[in-house]
Amino acid sequence: MLKKYIMMGLILSTFSLTANSGFEYSGVMITTTTADKQQKNYVVKRNIPAICKKIPINNEMLWTGNYANEKVPQACKSTYVHTKGKLLPIQLDADLETYGELEVLAFLKEMQQNKKLLLVDSRKEEWFKYRTIPGAVNMPFHYFKYRDEYEFYFEYALKHLGVFIQKDGEYDFSNAKTLVLFCNGPWCSQSPAMIYALLEIGYPAEKLKWYRGGMQDWLGAGMTSTRD
Repeated sequence: MLKKYIMMGLILSTFSLTANSGFEYSGVMITTTTADKQQKNYVVKRNIPAICKKIPINNEMLWTGNYANEKVPQACKSTYVHTKGKLLPIQLDADLETYGELEVLAFLKEMQQNKKLLLVDSRKEEWFKYRTIPGAVNMPFHYFKYRDEYEFYFEYALKHLGVFIQKDGEYDFSNAKTLVLFCNGPWCSQSPAMIYALLEIGYPAEKLKWYRGGMQDWLGAGMTSTRD
């Protein structure tokens, strides 16, 4: 509960009612290790072209035709493919919080100083390498869902999460990190599959957070990604 209030305080302390002045615009500076093992700095924020800030927010401009009026500059339009998948509920477990973009951004900011926090991209490696949220680490969901088949990778990943397997085979979660997990979007089952697998082995639900919107909502909100 205390952790929840600290996170909410971090969000509210940097939030302003004035347009374009919240901390999603000033951004969060993070350093992350890229897929090719290089250190890279990012300012994670909403990257809204200046010309787009002049567009009036109304039905005619936003929802005409293919979701944008022909008068809207091309730089202000984003299009993503409608795809298969099953829409998921807003909450996966009674004790597990669902995050939005501001909560993820606040988590990223705190994560720079707190090594007990970890942002996890639960998609397969090719998705992660193509584009992800800066600061995320890749732990493919199938290492956890099919842990008997991927025993080596599963146990290696557990150590990174601060979880240890005792001699009697029981899991020790006393040093388990607090995780935010995501995948491709609110229709993507990969992060829920990993969350359910973690809950099955006893991972504390209060240490698991789910970013339901995933990459689709992250990019739709104009947030920084690892792909230029």
